Amino acid sequence: MMNFLVKTIANAAALLVAIWLLQDITLTGDSTGKKAWTLILVALIFGLVNFLVKPLVKLLTLPLFILTLGLITLVVNALMLLLTSWLADALDLNFHVEGFWTAVLGGLIISVVSWALNVVLPDKD
Repeated sequence: MMNFLVKTIANAAALLVAIWLLQDITLTGDSTGKKAWTLILVALIFGLVNFLVKPLVKLLTLPLFILTLGLITLVVNALMLLLTSWLADALDLNFHVEGFWTAVLGGLIISVVSWALNVVLPDKD
């Protein structure tokens, strides 16, 4: 449970950095509290997408991982971020990623920030 909480907080922080750095990744709301709540929900969705969908996509694209020496990871991460944006929209959450190239850059930012946070945050597993 603690590991889940730490990973969700890391996802939320990484998403927040991407929102802050890229104008085409937006999080809107009437108040700071609503924005924070939306960010937590989007972080949960992002975590679920990465836990459930990403392994399947990586398995199906394994030849491309080998062929591109792993660079296809950028595309897979972008697709996971776009899927998160689509799900957030379907759930009426005010989070949106505009465009594929924004998603590629956002996915790269989120990966770097998540990695850095997972290095410094406690992990019992």
